[in-house]
Amino acid sequence: MRALITNDDGIDSGGLRTLVRTAVACGLEATVAAPDGERSGSSASLSALESQGRLLIEERVLDGVPGMTALSVHASPALIVFVGVRGAFGPAPDVVLAGINHGPNTGQAVLHSGTVGAALTAVTHDLPALAVSCAAAQPVHWKSPALVAGRAIAWLLAYRGPPFVLNVNVPDLPPGRLRGVRPAALASFGAVQARIGERGRGYLTTTFSETSEEAGPGSDVALLRQGWATITALEGPTGSEAVDLTQLAWDTGA
Repeated sequence: MRALITNDDGIDSGGLRTLVRTAVACGLEATVAAPDGERSGSSASLSALESQGRLLIEERVLDGVPGMTALSVHASPALIVFVGVRGAFGPAPDVVLAGINHGPNTGQAVLHSGTVGAALTAVTHDLPALAVSCAAAQPVHWKSPALVAGRAIAWLLAYRGPPFVLNVNVPDLPPGRLRGVRPAALASFGAVQARIGERGRGYLTTTFSETSEEAGPGSDVALLRQGWATITALEGPTGSEAVDLTQLAWDTGA
C-alpha cells in the first residue's frame, strides 16, 4: 500500500523522519511531501507560494532514511494532501500519515492544527489518515511515538469501514515509562492557551503557554498528563441534523 507522508513542522523535522522510518518498517511504500518550512496552526488551509501559477517543489535527500528522496513543497500540509491524492507526487496514496508533530494536538484545538488539517483533508477524499503528535515542543524520546505510531498504522491498515482520522498523542517519555495507549475523548480545551497582553496603536501582543486548567477524566489532555498515549477518532466535516432549518427555507418561484 502507498502512503503519502506530510507534516506541519517542515521538511527538516525530526518527527517527519521518525514517521517515515516507522511507515517503511510497516511495509508501506512511502511518498514524502512536506512543507518547505514551519506551517503549524495552518489547519486545513489551502495556501501556497506560487510562481506564475506553479506549485514550487524541490527534491531533498531525507537524512536518516537511506534511499529516501523527499519533496519540499512551498505549500500548507492540507494543500499538499489535496493535490497529492490527485497524483501530484506520483501514484495516488491509499493512506495519509501526518506528523510526528512537535507538540500535542489535543482537545478542541485540533481544529487549528496543520497536522490534523492534513489528515482531515485526506478523509474528505475518502482516504483513512493518521495524525501523530509528541507532547513536547522539542521531543527527546522518539522511540515512544514511533512505537505507538507503528501499532496505529498496522491497525488502521487492517480496519475495514468508513475512513476517519486516527489522532494519536504520545507523551515525551522513554518506552519504559510509557503507561500504554488509551482511547480518549477530546478535552474541551487545547494543550495551550492564549493570553492577550499590551494593546497599542495598530497592534496587540499575544502569548501562548501550557494551560493549567483541569481536564475532564478520560479526555486526551488528562490521560496524556498521566503518561498515557491517547487515540481519538475524528470524522470529517458533516452536516448536522440536530438543528431544524425549515423556517429558513424559501422559494423564489423562479
